[in-house]
Amino acid sequence: MKHFLLLVAAVLPLSAASIQGTRPEEVGLSSERLQRIHEAVQRHIDAHDIAGAVTLVARKGRIAHFETHGVMDLDSKKPMPKDGLFWIASMSKPITGVAIMMLLEEGKVRLTDPVSKFIPEYRGLKVAVMQERSGPPAAAGSSAPQFYTVPASREITIRDLLSHVSGLVSGGPASTAEAAKVARKPGETLADYLPRLGAVPLDFQPGTRWSYSPSAGFDTLGRVVEILSGQSFDQFLQQRIFEPLGMKDIFFHPAADRLPRVATTYHRAANALERVDMQARLDNTTYFSGAGGLMTDAEDYIQFGQMLLNGGELNGKRLLSPKTVEMMASVHAPDTLPGRPKGRGFGLSVQVVNDAIAAGYRVSDGSYGWDGAYGTHFWVDPKEKVVGILMIQTNNPNRELDRDFENAVMQAIVQ
Repeated sequence: MKHFLLLVAAVLPLSAASIQGTRPEEVGLSSERLQRIHEAVQRHIDAHDIAGAVTLVARKGRIAHFETHGVMDLDSKKPMPKDGLFWIASMSKPITGVAIMMLLEEGKVRLTDPVSKFIPEYRGLKVAVMQERSGPPAAAGSSAPQFYTVPASREITIRDLLSHVSGLVSGGPASTAEAAKVARKPGETLADYLPRLGAVPLDFQPGTRWSYSPSAGFDTLGRVVEILSGQSFDQFLQQRIFEPLGMKDIFFHPAADRLPRVATTYHRAANALERVDMQARLDNTTYFSGAGGLMTDAEDYIQFGQMLLNGGELNGKRLLSPKTVEMMASVHAPDTLPGRPKGRGFGLSVQVVNDAIAAGYRVSDGSYGWDGAYGTHFWVDPKEKVVGILMIQTNNPNRELDRDFENAVMQAIVQ
């Protein structure tokens, strides 16, 4: 009965959304088979991988599944609400990518533009070359990386940042250590902090490998948006993306009246969930991270995903042309590039599944999307006209849940 009621609820119009609900069978999905989404998520709840989740699936422009699972807080055991708010972390990156693509369409930026054209401090970047430590073993706590630098073979470009081939603070020991020396301070803005990264060496020669830049690359793109638009990054996103798409619950900093809807954040360790203190993030009101700063709910993010599936348009509001979305979702960093896994290329701010069989993914070739550090996940499948949203709030997540969710959705497609 529980599953039946949830599926009936999904048929009703969604008050805050512009995408309407429908019976799964109307869009070629099986109501009975969609129940396996809950079964898959519940297995992960029972295994203490997550506390709760919200799952949402749209096909052919209509929402056919919208369900909650588990609790939003383990202590209070408050059930997960459909409008639960989640810090989506790196699922912010595709939104930043769309912002850059909008400015590209306006002729204000090219993919080939050097980043130093907008942030002069990025001119003449160096590349770190690691050295083996010589002499006696380092004392505990004093194992600073040993390296020297060489000039970059070329400047890093906007395309490099969008596709994670820039080497800008992308996990190498030298860049990590040097970035810590110029770390962002409380109260600073993108304009305050990012120029200092010009003193940090790149992890490799630009374009020679793929290595994820968790923060620096897309925060830099956020600053480029500010420079080109004359607006703060949060204002640009609000006016140019969120308002046109009817996204009413997406922001960098939640207002007080939204705090009760914020799902508790957990860290998964030793088969248990430990609460994570997120107060510093909730208190931040000055730094608008294009890499991972946004918070939203599933119903809002589906508007963004559906816009991409529609070729840049939703309900008469066009953000991008179909050709620009196609370029965004094309492979720019192939799976043959060092650092990329087999079957999974990378586009402009999104991963692109170029060979689902090789990747071990249960989606169509050409599907694209991205994840967040605290377990959020979305993908767009142009072939099957599907958008899937998974919202959880656990870091160190078992990413097998992403694959289980995709499988449960794809096996429910019956025509």
